[in-house]
Amino acid sequence: MTDPRLQTFIAGCGQRIEATLERWLPSEQVPPARLHQAMRYAILGGGKRIRPILAYATADAIGLAPEQVNGIAGAVEMIHGYSLIHDDLPAMDNDDLRRGRPTCHKAFDEATAILAGDALMTQAFLVLTRDESLPGGPAARLAMLDDLAWAAGSRGMAGGQMMDLEAEGQEIDLTHLEGIHIHKTGALIRASVRMVCRARPDLASDRAERLDRYAKCLGLAFQIRDDILDIEAPTDVLGKTHGKDLAQDKATYPALMGLEGARQAAADLVTEALNSLAPFDAQADPLRWIAAYINERDH
Repeated sequence: MTDPRLQTFIAGCGQRIEATLERWLPSEQVPPARLHQAMRYAILGGGKRIRPILAYATADAIGLAPEQVNGIAGAVEMIHGYSLIHDDLPAMDNDDLRRGRPTCHKAFDEATAILAGDALMTQAFLVLTRDESLPGGPAARLAMLDDLAWAAGSRGMAGGQMMDLEAEGQEIDLTHLEGIHIHKTGALIRASVRMVCRARPDLASDRAERLDRYAKCLGLAFQIRDDILDIEAPTDVLGKTHGKDLAQDKATYPALMGLEGARQAAADLVTEALNSLAPFDAQADPLRWIAAYINERDH
């Protein structure tokens, strides 16, 4: 069961990120209306919001106010939203269901979905260049842009997706699989934490490194749990098609390690993430709650 303190924290973050996305997404009344409708359909009103929640929790841990990192939270969620639109396309995962409703290309059409993903990606960078509330000064803002570009590109999420596609139907080892998900899932999760650290240029380097280690461990634990849920959770709970990884012969942690081995690997990563937070005080408790939640979630 989710810690009630985390439930309260998630609810607050949810309201904040929804308002931030509403602020930065063009209205459906603004031409081209269909494109803006698709962007809003894909990203508003749903999802776990793990990446923005991590951004807000990191802000708490290092003494920043949540309103100072709204732009970071919005930008990482836009990048994540774009990636989901493109992942669901017939040329990639070919999924009909996302967050319990038709995927963007099913609700609109493939061309509109591609453009909606493209537009969300570029909108993320627009937020970071224009949000005047971001602290840290020009050098920090430039570093945030660099972090996000790296995490989203060929050395991060897009590269990980390519590696994942290439591995379908192939026999790979655990090191290869970890490399895929360090890029595909982990890179943007790490950026969600790292970019907030950039907003505190005076943050001690050892603390920033510990937070980065926390995020790296959490990103892998998150993916292992996703792989387990693809086997165990029904479609109506997952909000996406049950058993899709197995049907596409994807390399997964349970396939390589067995279910129990995968569960233990996720638990070990969560423990390592928590150990990384040892020097932090109670302000980092939301990060601790999130780590526990990652390994307990049912969707």
